[in-house]
Amino acid sequence: MDNLTHSLVGALLGQAGLKKKTGLAMPALIIGANLPDVDAACFFWLEGQEHLGFRRGITHGPPALVLLPLILAGLLWGFDRWQAKRGKRPSDRLPVNFKWLFALSFLGCLTHPAMDWLNVYGIRFLEPFSSQWFYGDTLFIIDIWLWLLMGFATWFSLRREKNGGNWTKPARTALLISLLYIGANWIGTTYQELTSPRQPAIASPMPLIPWEREIIEAQLPGTWLIDGVKVGECELDPAYAGAIGNSEAEAFLFWTRAPFAERAEDGSVILRDARFYDPSARDRFSIALPNVECVELP
Repeated sequence: MDNLTHSLVGALLGQAGLKKKTGLAMPALIIGANLPDVDAACFFWLEGQEHLGFRRGITHGPPALVLLPLILAGLLWGFDRWQAKRGKRPSDRLPVNFKWLFALSFLGCLTHPAMDWLNVYGIRFLEPFSSQWFYGDTLFIIDIWLWLLMGFATWFSLRREKNGGNWTKPARTALLISLLYIGANWIGTTYQELTSPRQPAIASPMPLIPWEREIIEAQLPGTWLIDGVKVGECELDPAYAGAIGNSEAEAFLFWTRAPFAERAEDGSVILRDARFYDPSARDRFSIALPNVECVELP
């Protein structure tokens, strides 16, 4: 999911009452909820589509989900000590408890892969022990309805807290409604995927319309039906062979879930993924193989 959604999850957990467990609890929850995305730094050293084979992997796996919260808790604890030595520590901050800082950082980090699993992009929960991808197919990567629900609840909870009211109830209610919303979407997706006449099938959530799904169904090897429209013009085996030694193409093939090949204007091959076959994303989620000739599918 996007980082605003991750941040709102962390904020709501804090407003549900967890922020009273220790000083700097809110930073632990909000930063922790975003921390596995440190893998975005890969854009500084990876080329083109190589990031597809790196992201949502090692920083989202079990060792990282223990180590990253430990680092975050240590930094927050050290920051509190540093402020105290300089006489800059806010007087209204609760005492900082390292164990609680770690527990809340850990909880925040755990929410991250749980939320990332909900879309069709995929996540590798078990890195570095296994590189298997997992897919929830439940929500679009940016869900404006979750933004509105969680954003309003966070604001309302903070407002109630400022006015001396019951500020934990709005946050807890919003978390419950969010879980029910996610569960309803998961049931809808699962039903459409299991009842599809062609398998495997992907029910990809649509932006703004959470009850609608773009149905992606397997047809012949190398072709897919996207809401009944066939995509795929070239055989995949030559493309796979031509991808060997091409780091971008190998990363793309490691990441792709619904691969197919199109003919470029010069007769070569462009590899694409049926999950992201739309005008706004086709260049972002594709790899050209100019040295591979398109062999038309029968």
